[in-house]
Amino acid sequence: MAVKFRLSRFGSKKKPFYRIVVADERSPRDGRFIERVGSYDPLKDPVEIQLNREKIKSWYKKGAKPTRTVENLFKKEGVLKELTQ
Repeated sequence: MAVKFRLSRFGSKKKPFYRIVVADERSPRDGRFIERVGSYDPLKDPVEIQLNREKIKSWYKKGAKPTRTVENLFKKEGVLKELTQ
């Protein structure tokens, strides 16, 4: 079972916000997930990103890989730098 960090879309039409979740890569985008590790709201100014760094670190150690978009969010927040130290 391959596990990934990915975005799960919520909100109404043209007003999205996203939850960052850990999910099996075979499950649908908004379907079943293992654990919620953060949220991302692109409509707020400035963009709002909330992360639970401890959960993210533990899932990285277990082998979870982020999607490209989630990886960019993690880089922006400095999570990946913390993991390499």
